[in-house]
Amino acid sequence: MRTKYPRTFHLPWSRSRTDDDKILRTVSHFEGKEVVVTEKLDGENTTLYRNGLHARSLDSKDHASRHWVKMLHGTISFLIPEGWRICGENVYAMHSIYYAKLTSYFYVFSIWDENNVCLSWDEIVEWAALLGLETAPVLYKGVWREETVKQCYTKRSVFGGEQEGYVVRIAERFHNDEFKTSAAKFVRKNHVQTDQHWLAKPVEPNGLLQHE
Repeated sequence: MRTKYPRTFHLPWSRSRTDDDKILRTVSHFEGKEVVVTEKLDGENTTLYRNGLHARSLDSKDHASRHWVKMLHGTISFLIPEGWRICGENVYAMHSIYYAKLTSYFYVFSIWDENNVCLSWDEIVEWAALLGLETAPVLYKGVWREETVKQCYTKRSVFGGEQEGYVVRIAERFHNDEFKTSAAKFVRKNHVQTDQHWLAKPVEPNGLLQHE
């Protein structure tokens, strides 16, 4: 069964929001918990299953920007447990930020089992290694501290270019029904800078570091 990735609420201090975005009124549910903050990459939310894949939209069509991740899926799909899904960012094509120093074109940020439970971050790291995948860059891992989390926005991406923002999630497992109180995001001010939707433009690949 295909599952659309849940909407991630904005943190109260997020700087870029649209009219239909959802905003947390409180962050008290993070207090006292271990959290993981990862860089929010400017790409396309993509879900991989054992027998298929899709972008954020369940009926996403073929597009040149998705060919690389489709080839990746073809090499690892048999290793994905039945009923599981791997969610990550497809950053092959430049959207509004150009990355010059990527180490991959796909970065895992969550893995869900057959019971719709998101694995703990440590489990995600282990599974990503097993599958030969990379995870979203970790900016902070530890007990929730609001000021520490806010400092994760440095304006510069670890991959070169600007930083879109960051995503915070609790480090332990959680069910999809608990998503609203288990994950949230911060997005930089005026993030959307392109006048034309990126899918309508010629694909410009981001820069990939060459491994020696």
